[in-house]
This record gives sequence, C-alpha cells and structure tokens, in this order.
Amino acid sequence: MQDYIISCCSTADLTKQQLEKLNVDYICFHFELDGKQYYDDLGQSVSFSDFYNAMAQGKQTKTSQVNCEEYEQYFRKLLKSGKDILHISFSSGLSGSYNSARLAVDTMKQEFPERKIYLIDSLAASCGYGLLVDTASELREKGYTIEENYRYIEENKLNLNHWFFSTDLSYYVKGGRISKTAGFIGQALNICPLLDVNDAGKLIPREKIRTKKKVIKVIVDKMQQNAVDGINYNGKCFISHSNCLQDAQEVASLIEERFKNLNGKVQINYVGTTIGSHTGPGTVALFFYGKKREN
Repeated sequence: MQDYIISCCSTADLTKQQLEKLNVDYICFHFELDGKQYYDDLGQSVSFSDFYNAMAQGKQTKTSQVNCEEYEQYFRKLLKSGKDILHISFSSGLSGSYNSARLAVDTMKQEFPERKIYLIDSLAASCGYGLLVDTASELREKGYTIEENYRYIEENKLNLNHWFFSTDLSYYVKGGRISKTAGFIGQALNICPLLDVNDAGKLIPREKIRTKKKVIKVIVDKMQQNAVDGINYNGKCFISHSNCLQDAQEVASLIEERFKNLNGKVQINYVGTTIGSHTGPGTVALFFYGKKREN
C-alpha cells in the first residue's frame, strides 16, 4: 500500500467505522439544531434518528461549511505527520467549502514545500461522494501512487451517478428548490420528484412521479439505463436515506434482485445532518458508476 493520507469531509455520509476501516481522515461540517450548534460528526453528537425526529417535530436546522482557517488547521496537523495528502472535497456545486479548501491548500504548500497535497472537487454528494472516497481508498490499497490516484478520480468522478427521490416536499419548498404552490399541489397529488446531480455537481429536478411505489421502480430503472454494462453492472452500489430506512431497503432489494453481479450487497447509510438539513426526512438517494453525467 502506498503511504499517503486520503481525506474527505463529513458530507461523504460514510460512518465513522467505515472511514476508519478505509483508513480515511475527515473534517466535520457544522449544523445547528433548535438553536444549538454541533459538529456534523457522523451521528456521534446527535443520532440521526433523533435529528430527523426533531425536524419532523418542527425544530429548525441550519448548516455552515468548513472555513479556510479550519482547513488550514486540519491539513497542518496531517502534514506534520510527514505524509502527503489527497483530499477529496464536497461538491463545489452545493457548497463553498471547496474554495475554502483550495485557499488552505495554497497556504499549506508554502508552509510545507517538501510535501505533496492534491485537492479534488468531487462534484458529488452524500454516499455518492462516499463511493468516490471508497474508490480512492481501494486504489491506494492496490498500490496506486498519490498522482495515479488523483488522476483516476479526476478522470472518473463524473461517471458516478446520483439519483434521488423524496416523499416529503416541505423542505424542498423551504430551501427554494420548488415553489410553495408546486409543493402544495405535489403533496396533494402524492408526487415524488426524481432528481440527479449534474456535471457541475448541482442537484437538478428531472421528473415528477406520482406515488412512492412508482418512483421506487423508476429509480431502479434509471440504474439499469445508466449503469456500466446495464443489468450486468458489477461495481458497488450505495444508498443513503433521511430516516426512511424501509424505502431504502425496498430500493436495495429490487437492485439486488435485478443486478446479479453486484460487488457485494447494496450499502445503506443515513443522509448526514448537513445534507439532511436541506432535504428533510423522506429522501432516498442511489449511487453507482455509469454513464458520464451531463448538464
């Protein structure tokens, strides 16, 4: 194994145990729940179920990104260990944290001219971002140098497909992604919007699908249409959910039934507190490698 550090943000929505197993370091975003501030520390300070239950009860949430000074302190500590860093950042299309990390990297290169530090804009979110980090860890285990790993992730990151649906539109209305009128009509007609992440790392509404039962089938169809080798896809598949485990499990079950060559079982995690503050409860997100994302 090549001896360099792979690093990410907490918004990759992998568990603390998963990141430890992958030997990946991480830096935490921040969130506020009912007026109290917390680190987005992978459910350690506030459990995910408590977080989403509080949202369902009407408690207010806010989020804040990692600033430049925090990145500097974080990178400095890692670089003092004597190792180089490959940091994969949360999508610049969803947060300004990438720019903060970029400025911090410039400072670190001046402070540690003998060290290498590579920064990647993942253009990904939640467990899609997590799947990219998982891939980088696997490549390091295979002996990829930091330069080879950097090039591979940069060249393949847009092949990582993201598909989301939500059964609760209230937080999409609150966040301005859909209008109040559209949200009211959507809820009344039991419409579940289907969204994906485009090549700029932004969340884009694609279809309005009536009923949860139908959107669960459609999201699996999207995987068949877009995955590498279609139904013969033999890569990994990750799912994240915002307190709707049963829906996530139903999607996973359909995928495992249809895609016989998957690399292991479908991995299901929570949507973390940063992203979940904007989606609210009721979102299921599906991630796999496939066709290159476009606008």
